[in-house]
Amino acid sequence: MMTDAKPRVVVAMSGGVDSSVAAALLVEQGYDVVGMMLRLWSEEGGAENRCCTLDAIDDARAIAGMLDIPFYVRDYKQIFKKTIVTPFIDAYAGGETPNPCLTCNRVIRFDMLLREALALGAEFLVTGHYARVRQNELGEWELWRGIDPGKDQSYVLHSLNQQSLPRVFFPLGDYTKAQVRKMADDFDLPVFNKPDSQDLCFLGEGGYRGFLRRHAPQTRTPGEIVDTRGEVLGAHSGLPNYTIGQRKGLGIFRPEPTFVLALDPVKNRVIVGSRAELGRDELTAHSVTYVSGKPPAEPFRVTAKIRYKSRSAPATVTPLENNRLHAKLDTPLPDITPGQGFVFYDGNRVLGGGIIEQD
Repeated sequence: MMTDAKPRVVVAMSGGVDSSVAAALLVEQGYDVVGMMLRLWSEEGGAENRCCTLDAIDDARAIAGMLDIPFYVRDYKQIFKKTIVTPFIDAYAGGETPNPCLTCNRVIRFDMLLREALALGAEFLVTGHYARVRQNELGEWELWRGIDPGKDQSYVLHSLNQQSLPRVFFPLGDYTKAQVRKMADDFDLPVFNKPDSQDLCFLGEGGYRGFLRRHAPQTRTPGEIVDTRGEVLGAHSGLPNYTIGQRKGLGIFRPEPTFVLALDPVKNRVIVGSRAELGRDELTAHSVTYVSGKPPAEPFRVTAKIRYKSRSAPATVTPLENNRLHAKLDTPLPDITPGQGFVFYDGNRVLGGGIIEQD
């Protein structure tokens, strides 16, 4: 006898509106839905990890109960600390400004959690990300931006590939955030007006500066602020307190506007200069991955983002050996920052990405 039963899926639930609506949509569509939530590392005696507070777990469990689906909590604290938190600290100590969400998606969510979902007999891991997965006429899997430009999360998903994309599903990619909140209200989900989280999940009091003060005091060693000729203009309070393109809070006085150009972890210096000295039109990146699984043989044209919230900029990308690339931007950008992701697109289709290197 033929059956139209849909397969099992594991929904990564956070207790927030997006993952809750994703689960509700798939239940409504007839999928065999299992909810799963991860307990991630947080500081002892400090604030809980915002991705998995006790309140968030209660919210997710309540949603699963409303939807009549199984709900499991998995302990990922130690692997999260090892693969996400420790490299985050090391990157700041090396004068970079990391984006740990890139690593979390690559290592935790779409590797370890995906494998756990498949082990439970699921065909797909589902998340509440705003992105889309497609298969082209050649049978290759593609990653596309979500249709809501204000919520598109394809930037942090750029490491998905031909092995993972067939097994992931983003039900919200074809909706705007306003539509998702409306659906949450229509489903009578009590989290319909729950605010979005705005900062990294494991940071407690004082944001990343407070976190580094508690866990990496060596990064707060004072040093010199110098111009591009090496002339000392003042003193800084620790490299993590500064970022490329910063103008305010430098504590120095010059007749022209002055910006942070670079951070020098070797000499523990903040290098500053004029607006004319700020922009760069070239960069290199390491740990480069391609959604297709293979780099083009020749330089190719893209639009690229150098930060999650930055605008796309035209560029020419040249693949290099050892999973690296060189990018030549059409116009200089003022805030190219080592440690951030360099993600490149063909229109709305993600081609790949890597991590911006130090000069």
